[in-house]
Amino acid sequence: MTEMGTHEKVALIAGVTGIVGNSLAAKLLQEPKAPESSLWKVYGVARRSAKPDWLPESLHYIGCNLLDREETLSKLSRLQDVTHLFYVTWVNRLTEEENIKTNTQLYRNILDALLPNAKNFRHIVLQTGTKHYLGPFELAGQIPVPDPPFREDYPRRPCANFYHDLEDMTFETVKGTSITYSIHRPTGIFGFAEGNLMNMVSTLAVYAAICQYENKPLIFPGSKMCWDFMQDASDADLVAEQEIWASLDPKAKNQDFNITNGDVFKWKRLWQLLAKEYNVRAEYKNYESDHHQESELPKKTIPCKSLQEMMKGKEAVWDKIVKEKGLRPTKLADVAQWWFVDSWLGQDIENVSNMNKSRELGFLGWRDSEKSFLCVLEKSRKNRVVP
Repeated sequence: MTEMGTHEKVALIAGVTGIVGNSLAAKLLQEPKAPESSLWKVYGVARRSAKPDWLPESLHYIGCNLLDREETLSKLSRLQDVTHLFYVTWVNRLTEEENIKTNTQLYRNILDALLPNAKNFRHIVLQTGTKHYLGPFELAGQIPVPDPPFREDYPRRPCANFYHDLEDMTFETVKGTSITYSIHRPTGIFGFAEGNLMNMVSTLAVYAAICQYENKPLIFPGSKMCWDFMQDASDADLVAEQEIWASLDPKAKNQDFNITNGDVFKWKRLWQLLAKEYNVRAEYKNYESDHHQESELPKKTIPCKSLQEMMKGKEAVWDKIVKEKGLRPTKLADVAQWWFVDSWLGQDIENVSNMNKSRELGFLGWRDSEKSFLCVLEKSRKNRVVP
């Protein structure tokens, strides 16, 4: 047990305002369940200058543009007590070549600020994702995809992918040192964060709220495959739990892990639950459905459009909803990422990952994906991000 005021474990969360970052902060700052466990001290870094009010009060927040090398070195080199880095951030660019350049620069800035100065540094948690198996967004459908469920021992896809570069930087960083690492690959994440780049739940809630406001049906914008076939998801709190486990358990060191809820679901079912929450009618692009069973013949033809197309010009509608419902003063682009939903729901494969590896090593966490979706929706409502 550490003495009062001292900490054996000191975390730096890069991307603390993100969908997993804020879950990590909350989990790490919880009182330890085992009496022999020590408390964490937690730093969180993100680009926002001010600490959002939905982050834990005891978090040591650092506003910093991690792409600015001088600012990053100046602010993070002072954190000489850091023992664990949780790298759960990324920057999206138009091409994968730009993604590689930008994200490796960001990661390098953090490593160069921490490693020469944090003398007791022990572990790097690197979060990537299932694009490790699918390839980058720009190559969707253009490269061979391994047969699901995806396993950690599948070889890298034959294409450029900034995940590969981040992994290689990690391997090079720890070589010849006592520092360990773990790599974590969630799929689409169900979690709360205001203004997150890839927030499925809040984006769909915004879409449903607009449909409700305009008295229109909630049209599923994705593929027939995604509607009918098995999918999985990753609860943000569960991702955080696995990352904390891997940072502490010797059996998990220097390993890569899939991290999903451990169950599967169908969007046809989840779509009905979302529609019920907003009291709107659920429809698939090619037929109407008011039931959980979707075996009936088509009733109505609906134009096939992406969500990005359907939501063009809805900024003023969202402004009215925000004002009338007393929500946080956000713009539509802050809370809804149509491109990401289109990318996920437009898939033509069963996007399912195998979870056996981390189970065999001792991580037994799981979530019910339907309950996870609804819990995140409720959290977003309580924080007045969506109605």
